[in-house]
Amino acid sequence: MALHRVNTDEYQQQLDQKVARLREAYTPYTDLAPEVFPSPPSHYRMRAEFKMWQDGGRVDYAMYKQGEYKKPFVIQEFTVGSRRINELMPPLLDAINASEMLRKRLFCTEFLTTLSGDALITLIYHKPLGDEWESEARALQEQLGVPILGRSRKQKLVLERDYVIEKLDIDGREYQYKQVEGSFTQPNGEICRSMISWAKSCCPQTSEDKASGDLLELYCGNGNFTIPLAAHFRKVLATEISKVSVNAAQENIAANGVDNLAILRLSSEEFTQAIDKVRPFRRLKDFDLDSYDFSTVLVDPPRAGLDQDTCAMIARFPKILYISCNPETQLENLAELTKTHRIERFAIFDQFPYTDHTESGVLLVRK
Repeated sequence: MALHRVNTDEYQQQLDQKVARLREAYTPYTDLAPEVFPSPPSHYRMRAEFKMWQDGGRVDYAMYKQGEYKKPFVIQEFTVGSRRINELMPPLLDAINASEMLRKRLFCTEFLTTLSGDALITLIYHKPLGDEWESEARALQEQLGVPILGRSRKQKLVLERDYVIEKLDIDGREYQYKQVEGSFTQPNGEICRSMISWAKSCCPQTSEDKASGDLLELYCGNGNFTIPLAAHFRKVLATEISKVSVNAAQENIAANGVDNLAILRLSSEEFTQAIDKVRPFRRLKDFDLDSYDFSTVLVDPPRAGLDQDTCAMIARFPKILYISCNPETQLENLAELTKTHRIERFAIFDQFPYTDHTESGVLLVRK
């Protein structure tokens, strides 16, 4: 099925098939029926990237089938994209085609939007961007009422800002997130909300339980999970390797008034070495890891899953909250983690409708 146009009548059937397949795959580790969180059947993607097809002095949005990069098909709509993306696509394309400066050697356009209605457009070129381009791009920005960002080789021209602000209502409280262009954000906004709400439900719910331990989070990104979960713990320590994401997380911590959360710029492998005192880190010179009493660890790793050392390290904690964008590598890790822990909760999040991909979550408790 072409993902620019989908048949929403088929959504539930496809979701049921994915759930059945995943439930069978997880059978060696749990007989729990999964908690299933469906996506909106359309307009669910908050970000999109289009190749720009140049032909006969005109440019159009285009997509390609995998492995067929010389056979583009031009698109006029993108029903999986947010309504804001679909609103912006026609006037942006008209304006680009009306300007040779904006059209010439444009090869990619990216949209970044939010559930709260914010948007950012990035235009990417095979040419240097000079004063004339900036002048016309500023006029376009004024016309659309949306920040424009220009990219070329070794160039990034920010006309207003290079981020959007997302506002998510999670269990009756609004959280605000700065999401920076080019850094990782969850693509499906409604599923993101479901994932955070589910993760919160897996955390201590009473003040007595909250006082009994701290939270460690690896791969925290911009604080997507970290910030809402902080209310459930005495103290929270989170790690992230991307400097851009760490900076955004620090701003998001301040914007949401969280005062019990610290972020360290470390990879999961480095944190494992630090907590095991294998070697010192200058970034930890004034930081006391021994002051934390971790009861729960949250991991949301890349598609490759957890490396062997990190997997062994998190197995020390009483509770493991493991959210995965790749159930195959999560299953590989569960082969080890279920030697010491049992699965108490199991969830399926349909982050990527109409594809074979999905996200899964498990709460593991020490046996």
